[in-house]
Amino acid sequence: MITRRTLAATAAAVLAAPALHAQGSWPDKPVRFILGGAAGGVSDIFLRMMENRLRETLGQPMIMEPRPGAGGMVGAEVTARSAPDGYTHFVNHIASHGIGPTLYRRLSFDPLKDLPGVARIAAMPNVLIVKGDGPIQSVQDLVAFCRANPGRANFSSAGSGTSSHLSGLLFGMRMGIEVTHVPYRGTAPSMAAVLNGEVLFNIDNAPVSRQQVLAGMLRALGVSTAQRSSTMPELVPLQDQGVPDFDVASWYGIAMPVGVPRAIRDRLGTEIVSALNDPGIAQRLQEYGAEPWPLGPDAYDAFMRAEVVKWAPVVRASGAQVD
Repeated sequence: MITRRTLAATAAAVLAAPALHAQGSWPDKPVRFILGGAAGGVSDIFLRMMENRLRETLGQPMIMEPRPGAGGMVGAEVTARSAPDGYTHFVNHIASHGIGPTLYRRLSFDPLKDLPGVARIAAMPNVLIVKGDGPIQSVQDLVAFCRANPGRANFSSAGSGTSSHLSGLLFGMRMGIEVTHVPYRGTAPSMAAVLNGEVLFNIDNAPVSRQQVLAGMLRALGVSTAQRSSTMPELVPLQDQGVPDFDVASWYGIAMPVGVPRAIRDRLGTEIVSALNDPGIAQRLQEYGAEPWPLGPDAYDAFMRAEVVKWAPVVRASGAQVD
């Protein structure tokens, strides 16, 4: 006898068949990763550290496609509008999914809803740097100089909405000084601005300035995280140098368009976390100046929601807004 329950079960099986087939054969072609920055940037480097391992476990090559601009939001929007078939992903970060949801007023998509997390990859401390041959040799020197020379109290960033932008604003807020933001197109030119004396200071990813610091061209005054970094243990946290409630790390991960079958999201998340637990890959990250920081899909989503809550009052208090 054909019952209503039998018909319902049959209909459900028919509807589910294409999705199950897609999940079972995924991936059967190259997998594309959209980068929010330029080729050779942090997102690109992190992904290439895992490339060989993921190529082996997924059985398909990886395609890195740079779409820089707007603190990663250009690449994020491209990914959000892509087909939810599991073949287009975004290397997301603090700028796109932690700061951006509050900073950008007219986004055509919701980063957290339209680009859910797959896996968190790593975190890097930011470093406060000044010109190496300048008179500023401590955090206290910098604050005193800014107060005495408000017209020269400026800092560079890798662009509006990046962690270097908000880190500079947060530093000024915490120390009660007015600082002027000068955005550049990327980390390299923003660091060069400090070297050339165009700006007074910068707070950006540690590896960017490491060689110049070692060469004496730049001076590192402290790290942005509350704890010392295992990759730069000689640098004292800014929070321990009189900058209250200052704990900032630039983090990176993978997100994908909403609607991708959960089985694909879980599979990719598992493979990325497994790759990060590989001692060789973990060592390469640490040598670059990053801390492996693996999280799976649900935990990563919860982490990103907490980051938005953390940064929203900073963005609003600073008055920073981007159309």
